[in-house]
Amino acid sequence: MYYVNRKQIEVILEQIPDLNEGLRHAAASWDGSTMMGLMQERCLHLAVEVVTDVGSCLIDGFIMRDAGSYEDIISIIHDEQVLGDSGIYEALTSLVALRKPLVQDYYVWNRQALHPMTAGLPEILERFAAEVRRYLDQELGSGAISQAGP
Repeated sequence: MYYVNRKQIEVILEQIPDLNEGLRHAAASWDGSTMMGLMQERCLHLAVEVVTDVGSCLIDGFIMRDAGSYEDIISIIHDEQVLGDSGIYEALTSLVALRKPLVQDYYVWNRQALHPMTAGLPEILERFAAEVRRYLDQELGSGAISQAGP
């Protein structure tokens, strides 16, 4: 029996525009300051969380194979055809690899440098949201909040 909480997924995806605003601002106005570095760091961290939270909701709701790591979440949703574009898969794999440095090794994170992913990540996140919505429409029908099934 499936239970996909489409409303919860949508609430998480709705965080992307704010993150993208922060990422675009950081990329356009980079000055190497601590405040700009902290803003970038938080936006990157939340981007990782959005992607992995949505992936986990999809994995749980559609009863996909269990993920053993954050990287596994991306691999599973890619294997299950959630991500139609392999470029998204590669970018999201690189993004998720930032979780450990951002969360556990934050004390050595270089806040004075613009991270190479910052400028291009907004487009990737927008494509990710579109692919997730496409997949949900394909599997549940458009407009469905949740679905119970075999």
